[in-house]
Amino acid sequence: MLDQPPANPNPLRKLFAVNKPIIGMVHVKPLPGSPRARAVDLEAVYDAAVEEALRLVGGGVDGLLLENAGDIPFLKPEDIGYETVGAMSVVGDRIRKATRVPLGFNIVANAARASLACARSCNADFVRVNQWANAYVANEGIIEGAAPRALRYRSAIGGDNILVFADVHVKHGSHAIVGDRPLSEQTRDVEFFGADVLIATGNRTGHAAEVEEIEGIREGATRPILVGSGITPDTAERLLTAADGAIVGSWFKDTNNMWGVVVPDKVSRLMEKVQRFR
Repeated sequence: MLDQPPANPNPLRKLFAVNKPIIGMVHVKPLPGSPRARAVDLEAVYDAAVEEALRLVGGGVDGLLLENAGDIPFLKPEDIGYETVGAMSVVGDRIRKATRVPLGFNIVANAARASLACARSCNADFVRVNQWANAYVANEGIIEGAAPRALRYRSAIGGDNILVFADVHVKHGSHAIVGDRPLSEQTRDVEFFGADVLIATGNRTGHAAEVEEIEGIREGATRPILVGSGITPDTAERLLTAADGAIVGSWFKDTNNMWGVVVPDKVSRLMEKVQRFR
């Protein structure tokens, strides 16, 4: 049997230069081509994304993850248009110029190559891919692992420096296809296919990941684990004791969901809590 590919030594520490990094989500408003984007003013979309990023960075987050969150219902990867990649690349470029923290992309649903194209276009540092190995039944239908094509595409565009953050059990779907395999084995699959960082999430956006989920992933992991949902000041110590960092979006908003506006005081509150046990 083939050995595991060599791991990037401590990629989170190397990229963020802190222990337990907190990555803030920028939920980009509906883009051209999506159902909610009637008569969309792209300059307003870009300005809102930059403002959200500045509020997050001003509150102390260590990095940013950009997502085309307004494009509900999401398309399968092969159906996502050039207009989405174009607009998200502009968003990334403007945020890159306005901030100095590490930057990543998650083009949903599971559009790894689109995310890599955006990252390469504006010198971003990482991508998040929700289904990297195996397959699951998502809201969009059956979604297959993106790793084989994505890694070849990353090499083709000269993006080998772009890290891959990959979910082990992605939210918003059923994992019955791989339900006969332990979580630790699914973790090994994700690592074997070259992910740099692993992600543990809850069942839906904003729902907290369980410590048991993180520990199950840890059993098969040699690489760092991020919590992908559900971090608040009340859950931070419990979840970050088990994990190596977190991606935070919904809790930072005034509405506690992705449709709201980032509240800098909420960002600062969480970051103060995180600082106590870094």
